[in-house]
Amino acid sequence: MLTQPSYRSLRNPSVAIVGATGAVGVELVKCLEARGFPASSLRLLASARSAGRQIPYRGEAVSVDVLNADSFVGVDLVFFAADADTSKTYAPLAVTAGAVVIDNSSAFRMDLDCPLVTPEVNLETLVGHRGIIANPNCVAILACVAIAPLQRRFGLRRLQIATYQAASGAGQPAMEELAASTRAHLAGEAYPPQVLRHPYAFNLFSHDAEVDPQTGYNGEELKVIAETRRILGSFNLPIGVTCVRVPVLRAHSMALSLELDAPVAPAAITEVLAEAPGVRVVDDRDANHFPMPVEAQGQGDVLVGRIRRDLGDPSGRSVALFLAGDQLLKGAALNAVQIAEQLLIA
Repeated sequence: MLTQPSYRSLRNPSVAIVGATGAVGVELVKCLEARGFPASSLRLLASARSAGRQIPYRGEAVSVDVLNADSFVGVDLVFFAADADTSKTYAPLAVTAGAVVIDNSSAFRMDLDCPLVTPEVNLETLVGHRGIIANPNCVAILACVAIAPLQRRFGLRRLQIATYQAASGAGQPAMEELAASTRAHLAGEAYPPQVLRHPYAFNLFSHDAEVDPQTGYNGEELKVIAETRRILGSFNLPIGVTCVRVPVLRAHSMALSLELDAPVAPAAITEVLAEAPGVRVVDDRDANHFPMPVEAQGQGDVLVGRIRRDLGDPSGRSVALFLAGDQLLKGAALNAVQIAEQLLIA
């Protein structure tokens, strides 16, 4: 992981979180506390239905306030963990009030005036930001942490990704539906899907984003392609991706095939990844122990393993990998907090 900075020389910003009661918002609160982020105060904001809810922070209960146009007076830093429409409406108001915004929605990710940042990969793009910084799509974050060090060392010609995405990517309601539908299935009871389109317990299905009739790719896949290219600084990189929702609560997994500039031994790939920030190699062939979501959840590293030549490429230039990473942490909240930490270094 990135080295956590010392806060002795930092100012102490007043912080707000929009969407504080959602899955990412709750994780942001925990992450700020766990990393000792130097917030002088914390304001929690959400819709009217969540007003008054208490969320623990630093040994106290912080009450959730209703988000409105005046919510950002006196706030220095705002994390947005709500939908894109909320971000489009309120993020500019926060900037006008003098705050810096780190937005977890898709609202500004392809706006070239807004840096799209994964700190281990493209931290330099923070320079000259105009008040809004975009936190990338969770798949793009997790994939790029593993891909970028290999791209820098060996070059990258083409990328193929298959994702196995957890319920957390669709928010707390989807996580609750997975748990409830699993209990119902085990009890032999019917459970009609309410949050997602298809039965979730003991099932997997194509990501539920809308499918583009022209390309056949869904919205999640198109986001991953566009954002991965932007984060890696390779706007013409050929990328193919298939996104699948699987019955896992909160850690995404991916199978990747990377075509490099020349054939590279798997041992050299492992050596580079072992030194890469934010990566932990889990690749024990003898024990058949490789990255698993059950081990990725709750910690910030991206677990990478199954490192081998891709036998589907006769040129020998392609390497296959498998990874798992916590979608709510490195895929969302932790990445946002790491961006904030870098902003605050004196």
